[in-house]
Amino acid sequence: MSDAALPARTPDARGPQPVEIALLASVFVVAACGLVYELSAAALSSYLLGDSVLQFSTIIGTYLFAMGVGSWLSRYFDRQLPAHFLRIELMVALIGGALPAILFLANAYVPSAFRLLLYGLVMVVGTLVGLEIPLVMRILKRNIVLKNLVSQVLTFDYLGALAVSVAFPLILVPQLGMIRTGLLFGFMNAAVAVWALWLFRHELRRIGAHAVACFLALAALLAAFVWADHITTLAEDKFYQDHIVFSATSPYQRIVVTRGLLGHRLFLNGNLQFAERDEYRYHEALVHPVMAAQGAPKKVAVLGGGDGMAVREILKYPSVESVTLVELDPNMTQLFTTHETLAALNGHSLSSPKVKIVNTDAFQWLQQPGDTYDVIVVDFPDPTNFAIGKLYTNSFYALLEKRLSASGYAVIQTTSPLVARKSYWTVASTIESVGLTATPYHAHVPSFGEWGYIIASRRPYRMPDALPAGLRFLSPSTLPLMFDFPLDMARVPTEVNRLSNQILVTTYEQEWGKVMAH
Repeated sequence: MSDAALPARTPDARGPQPVEIALLASVFVVAACGLVYELSAAALSSYLLGDSVLQFSTIIGTYLFAMGVGSWLSRYFDRQLPAHFLRIELMVALIGGALPAILFLANAYVPSAFRLLLYGLVMVVGTLVGLEIPLVMRILKRNIVLKNLVSQVLTFDYLGALAVSVAFPLILVPQLGMIRTGLLFGFMNAAVAVWALWLFRHELRRIGAHAVACFLALAALLAAFVWADHITTLAEDKFYQDHIVFSATSPYQRIVVTRGLLGHRLFLNGNLQFAERDEYRYHEALVHPVMAAQGAPKKVAVLGGGDGMAVREILKYPSVESVTLVELDPNMTQLFTTHETLAALNGHSLSSPKVKIVNTDAFQWLQQPGDTYDVIVVDFPDPTNFAIGKLYTNSFYALLEKRLSASGYAVIQTTSPLVARKSYWTVASTIESVGLTATPYHAHVPSFGEWGYIIASRRPYRMPDALPAGLRFLSPSTLPLMFDFPLDMARVPTEVNRLSNQILVTTYEQEWGKVMAH
């Protein structure tokens, strides 16, 4: 029987009936599950492809378009609406629930097909989710007048979206991880199908086949949930090559530490942060040119650098009385304080009584009234997205300037002047735009290639005559060579990176994208 043939009924004056309540509750779950799949796809694409604004915009746009396609297709479902709803719930449960796991594995084993698979899955899941609500509304239309039907369905739909939008970044991903979060909500979609099986058991044909399908879907999702750690390990072992000794997902990033023939390596969101075999080159070059030039620094701040390696180098100066480490992610500082092997790499520097750890956003920390520092070491990840890109803007450097003592120096790690030449000199132009002197230099770090740094100060930089004993890379005789730039890394005209344009993020993506493409 088609919808048109259903007899009109007067809404029950006694209020909502159990079937109606159950279906409205299903709308809440359906909306929550649909948003989880959308957020999972967007978050994973920003982790793995960079540029979070672009990825979230394109994923959300594609998903909404797919939902529109699904809503349009719902007109072709005329008969056996409960059966269609049940089948769609099971398909959403299996495809949506497995989406994060599929994308993780695809990135590790078939990276060339990742984008195609990403948007293909988003289209499929979005289309199926777009079918759900119209079918529920047409089923509910039998007993609820139109004005109440629309308001009630949309209310539960929006409430489900609100609940997940808050829980996803604050509770679900930090506690369960991306893969288990997807599978949990897939299980909830399958549970809605089981509930529909019970509610409409008198209307459904071949109820036994539907029951078997529900059981198999629930069993598959439950098994995948139990084995989620193995799925993650399988994907990450392939992606990172070396054995993974630690991995965690915080509200801010995916932290992975590996160990191989060349020692430990730290990855944040899949991007290499240091390699044990040559991190001393990077950190000696980052810290000592400014620390030694300052003379006798007493108060030092480190922004970023939660691994404690920069702090290790800073503590080699007896004049240092205090080091304030400002690191957004408490998982990072806890890991490199308590994990015996990793704490040994930084010389247990984060346990020093001279070190104070502040887990907060560096931009916000600079905005608050506070002390000035003789040296500030800025050791953020590269500007792969706008959240990090704000830490490379003229607004940030204006705040940084206020925290420098009159004779103080700040040093900023500044990507590769060889690979990302325009990006590198954009940072120099941005520093100069707030009235600071920018002194660029570079060093060769095998794990990264030619790497760049920029010193920011009120006074001209003065080359130090001496460095601490026991360094493995720097010496007073080789230090001046780092300030000489060959022609292929020489300065080029660039714009200032502002909060209002974040031109650096776009430039960085273009320059490094060319390298990754080859």
